[in-house]
Amino acid sequence: MKKIPVIIDCDPGHDDAIALILACASEKLDVLGVTTVGGNQTIEKTSKNALKVLEFIGKTIPVAKGADVPIRRELEIAPEVHGETGLDGPVLPDAKTSAIEGTAVDFIAKCVMENQEKLSLIATGPLTNIAIFLLSYPQLAEKIERISLMGGAAIGGNWSAAAEFNILVDPEAASIVFQSGIPITMAGLDVTHKARIYREDIEKIRSQGGRVACFVADLLDYFSKFHAEQCGWDFAPLHDPCAVLYETAPELFSYKDCHVEIDLEGEHTLGCTVSDLNGLTNKPVNARVLLDIDREKMIELLVEAVNQYDKGGE
Repeated sequence: MKKIPVIIDCDPGHDDAIALILACASEKLDVLGVTTVGGNQTIEKTSKNALKVLEFIGKTIPVAKGADVPIRRELEIAPEVHGETGLDGPVLPDAKTSAIEGTAVDFIAKCVMENQEKLSLIATGPLTNIAIFLLSYPQLAEKIERISLMGGAAIGGNWSAAAEFNILVDPEAASIVFQSGIPITMAGLDVTHKARIYREDIEKIRSQGGRVACFVADLLDYFSKFHAEQCGWDFAPLHDPCAVLYETAPELFSYKDCHVEIDLEGEHTLGCTVSDLNGLTNKPVNARVLLDIDREKMIELLVEAVNQYDKGGE
């Protein structure tokens, strides 16, 4: 089976780390590189975390540092969710490797130009790098097969009443991406809040016994604690892995194709991904909005992924 060439643009982040683990375990994806962006934490911390996770799982994949701030705004981070390191909870050794020379944008462009077939981009953080790539290399947009992103919501938000964190951090970047003409799959809160990990799921993962399984369980322990204390939930939502899973197992999802645009001016709705689910505007479809997921199958795939590294805990 021919693998899908992808670049993962991320801001690790507990759920970003799990998304990386899923992507690198998949036989369907050829992960050409990882680019980092300021989001859940500062660019120095998200880059450090990406390097640590990849080294821990034994993957030699280039990491390129990207934008440290949004296009027009100051960076807003989320230490209350992910801690001061961005990956609080489990302790990973510092990576022996470093980010490559050059920017994330130039790395994306290089990969696109060097590959004969189209690439897909999986974005699990603010869309700053991808927007700058599209502005800097507009002639390469046609060589992007799809952008599968975690961000937005057809209904509601998690960082304001109307907006999801990744989009709100850099709404101008998101607007550029959604207007690019590249096919977009939006794994927003509509679906990620249904991608639930409960305590019994965490223990099932931990019971696999291997080091990666225990690391993922420890990540989920920390992530669950925040959602229990701040939201009163008995589960943790697996946001970012949904963007990866759409590339590897799209049959897990139900969706609606519609027009999505980003509110850049609203006093109360800045960063809202206005999703025309009912086709009222007659504007062209530019996004596939994921709405539901087969949760049980998602858990099975996560268990399979950790066992790709741990070989059943041996």
